[in-house]
Amino acid sequence: MRKLSSEELGRLSTQQFHKSEKTPIVLVLDNVRSLNNIGSVFRTADAFLLEGIYLCGISGTPPNKEIHKTALGATETVDWKYFNTTMEAVNELKQNGFRILALEQAEKACSLDKFLPPENAKVALIFGNEVKGVDQGVMDACDDVIEIPQLGTKHSLNVSVSAGIVVWDLFTKMNKA
Repeated sequence: MRKLSSEELGRLSTQQFHKSEKTPIVLVLDNVRSLNNIGSVFRTADAFLLEGIYLCGISGTPPNKEIHKTALGATETVDWKYFNTTMEAVNELKQNGFRILALEQAEKACSLDKFLPPENAKVALIFGNEVKGVDQGVMDACDDVIEIPQLGTKHSLNVSVSAGIVVWDLFTKMNKA
């Protein structure tokens, strides 16, 4: 097998990306402290043509050398906004008709493999701080909570890994509908 060249992959230009219809998903980073995680989330948002990213609280924002190192240019394509608090972001998203979903281990959390996004819904996925998770006040404002099933000894996955898993899963489910 021969690897494909960059030209053969047929990737969008930055201009084409901005003009393209977006997947109706916004990623919300609730006080995510790792700039590398933030950069990786930008790459995931670019890969699946997501509507955007909301960076909240202590989450770093572009332009930033550490974010750029893992984003590899995705900060130039993906729309993003900064909010002082995650609740400000959640309130704006609700006003714009988004269904608010937290990724967290919580009572009544739905296993990702069993979760079906409502048809034609706009979805906001909230990912929490690497140590504390999603803030409880934010959890209280969510419509649903999703959990990635895990079988090992660790009780969580890296924020950017979790984002990649959940976005891929919802992207495939939304595009089958």
